[in-house]
Amino acid sequence: MAHIHITAWVLAIIFLFVVTSLYKQGKAKPGKILHMILRLDYLLIIFSGIMLFSQYGSYQTYLLELIIKMLAGLWTIVAIEMITVRTAKGQAAKGWWIQFVIVALIAIALGFGRLPYGVLP
Repeated sequence: MAHIHITAWVLAIIFLFVVTSLYKQGKAKPGKILHMILRLDYLLIIFSGIMLFSQYGSYQTYLLELIIKMLAGLWTIVAIEMITVRTAKGQAAKGWWIQFVIVALIAIALGFGRLPYGVLP
């Protein structure tokens, strides 16, 4: 399940950059199509994240870190959505980009470095 989750959020980051570049180039129709695919990817991220959370049931010592990671992950999805919506409307999204980078780094650091199903020891 971790591989699905990682693949889904990597795709979300790729779609974020593609969608924002399409909107900035004035290509609204392809941008909207990929934006809808990105929104479907959010569902896959949330579903796989819930499944991973359920696998952590025996790790009571990591409960607070799991909750922080879940909140950071949800905040990342909100930031991605706000970046794409504000870019589509031609509004500034600098604050949302900063939030995206910060919370994505927190979620990645907790997921890979700290929690038991991560890659690092």
